[in-house]
Amino acid sequence: MKNSGIGGQALMEGVMMRNGKDYACAVRKTDGEIEMMHGVHTGIGGSEKLRKIPFVRGPFIFLDSLKLGLSTLNWSSSFFMEEEDGGKTKNEGTAEPADQAAKKKSTAGETAVMGASVVFALLLSIGLFIVLPTSLVRLLKRWVTNTALISLLEGVIRIAIFLLYLYLISLMKEIRRVFMYHGAEHKCINCIEHGLPLTVDNVRESTRFHKRCGTSFILFTLLVSIIVGIFLPKEPLLLRIGCKLLALPIVMSLSYEFIRLAGSTENKIIGALSKPGLWLQRLTTKEPTDDMIEVGIASVEAVFDWKDWEEKNF
Repeated sequence: MKNSGIGGQALMEGVMMRNGKDYACAVRKTDGEIEMMHGVHTGIGGSEKLRKIPFVRGPFIFLDSLKLGLSTLNWSSSFFMEEEDGGKTKNEGTAEPADQAAKKKSTAGETAVMGASVVFALLLSIGLFIVLPTSLVRLLKRWVTNTALISLLEGVIRIAIFLLYLYLISLMKEIRRVFMYHGAEHKCINCIEHGLPLTVDNVRESTRFHKRCGTSFILFTLLVSIIVGIFLPKEPLLLRIGCKLLALPIVMSLSYEFIRLAGSTENKIIGALSKPGLWLQRLTTKEPTDDMIEVGIASVEAVFDWKDWEEKNF
């Protein structure tokens, strides 16, 4: 399997695909029509240069992906949020020139809410995956004194929290549909990277598991943090928590380089190490319907000439 270099994300009733700086979103609206959006993503600060430096680029690529993912997710969600005027969605409504100031104010308000949501999510993640496991294991310090065992127990708790979270949200109807679109995204990319024409039939027969998935990246980050945690001071509690926060860029960098390597090699050892991430995708991806696959294909074709790529690579 060859690496096409394209990546994507599931949206509310849609798929976002990215090829370099170019990205496109396709959303299936309630009337059955596919709505498209194209754009060029600008990196955070000077991250475009940093994205090319191995073992440095990981955190910057993660933040860039987070920024793009949130903005496109917000765009897709807007189709299913009713406005006060006649039940029209934000994108379907028409605005008179006199309403432009109100629209800008509304957009600024949405940006502020999204920013606050990101901050809250980051603080919650730090609390759940760093502060909570570290604090719980410290309760066992009378019996557990080996630093390696301490780090292992912290890692087990973090992974257990992560798996429980994924399982619980997978029970929600709306999230299950997002996971189905996630499956459509993976299937489209796998179809291309195996040299098959991008048709509904071929995509349907392709696997929904992919080594470069963000789910695999998160899981591998949790695993790498166990190894890094061995070398961090175990006392006092606040010092260990602080060191873990400072070590996050290192953990993310190592994890990203592994995921990048896994997506471009057929090495058996790398393949074996990638298995846990692929197994986890059984929770975060579901088999899509044909109409979902059509949305995925539309988003791919908006940013990637798969026919030319396959002609050159197969």
